[in-house]
Amino acid sequence: QVQLVESGGGLVQPGGSLRLSCAASGFTFSSYDMSWVRQAPGKALEWVSGINSGGGLTSTAVSVKGRFTTSRDNAKNTLYLQMNSLKPEDTAVYYCAKSRGEYYSRTYYPPPGQGTQVTVSS
Repeated sequence: QVQLVESGGGLVQPGGSLRLSCAASGFTFSSYDMSWVRQAPGKALEWVSGINSGGGLTSTAVSVKGRFTTSRDNAKNTLYLQMNSLKPEDTAVYYCAKSRGEYYSRTYYPPPGQGTQVTVSS
């Protein structure tokens, strides 16, 4: 059974930083491209970033490019999202998900986890 457990969210002021983590189990993590997606209040899921199975290649949405960095530690079965220069419009529940296609395809399987809330506000 695929399990993805997100953590690291919280309340942060504009311009601040957070590091999200996603602990994976129930599948061979190192074999899969992975994605981060988010859902703002009243809006649909939005793809944020993707990373290939080896961790050497990433793709990032234009809305967060230059501010968010995706990485992974396959030895720890963990995916990360470093978020810097946060803006109020980054407020959302953040989820990790298995990519449905290549890491840059912006496609993903429905996130199975509860997500972690990120709120950017002064």
